[in-house]
Amino acid sequence: MFDLQAYLERCREWVNGDIERRFPEGETAPRLYAAMAYSLKAGGKRVRPALCLAAAEAVGTVDDDVLAAATALEMVHTYSLIHDDLPAMDDDALRRGRPTCHMAFDEATAILAGDALLTLAFNILAETALASDKPPAVWMQVIQGLAFAAGPQGMIEGQMLDIASENKTLSKQELKRTHALKTGAMIVAAVETGALLGGGNPTQVGHLRAYAGHIGLAFQVTDDILNVSGDPELMGKATGTDQERNKSTYPALMGLAQSRIFAADLVAKALQALDNFDNRSQPLRALATYIIERRR
Repeated sequence: MFDLQAYLERCREWVNGDIERRFPEGETAPRLYAAMAYSLKAGGKRVRPALCLAAAEAVGTVDDDVLAAATALEMVHTYSLIHDDLPAMDDDALRRGRPTCHMAFDEATAILAGDALLTLAFNILAETALASDKPPAVWMQVIQGLAFAAGPQGMIEGQMLDIASENKTLSKQELKRTHALKTGAMIVAAVETGALLGGGNPTQVGHLRAYAGHIGLAFQVTDDILNVSGDPELMGKATGTDQERNKSTYPALMGLAQSRIFAADLVAKALQALDNFDNRSQPLRALATYIIERRR
């Protein structure tokens, strides 16, 4: 039987080791790097890097190129969390059970730390590409895909739609679009990056993109559910904040029970997209189920 927790721990060790190499411990670190490392080393689940590594494994092999890309993905994700928590956005005081970056440092430092992580991520990708024996066209696809997913037609657009929807009631289709951009786009980028760098052919990459689209939306639906019914101690952050801000969420729109059914249906569709893959895709299958069963 596949042990997902052991797999996730192995992925975390790989990525954390790569992060540690780039951000060594030391009291002499400048304030900016200290703030970047504070958020990057905060003990996240590393789901996006794990998806990247698992996608590469499903179509080929995991190598140093894939690991560097997984680290870059985590940096982009961490930047988005730092900015998400800012007073001008969600104004959260806790993230992963400890003070958010702007609370631990200050607002200006947090903004710059997020900016720096985003920029550093693309520097890592370009630097790795220059030393890689993989085709430049593959690296261009990876870099363009991540830039698109993180930018004004992806995650940032989703965040803007999320802000604009406060105190409004969105339709199910409008909410789906917001979540697909805000959360799903980066999950698709993570899986596509692993598939491309792992040597996947266009058909495989297409199936994996479909898988990622379904689990990306399921991830956000589950986040919505946890904001209502999750345990703040396990989650490391406050619950009930979506209702306080009068945000449109799936539980608000459909109720908790129907939201859970919707998330399970999305995971079922994700698993169908993996029908033509062999046992090397087992981590992806397990991750799909984990997304809706997680408690934080």
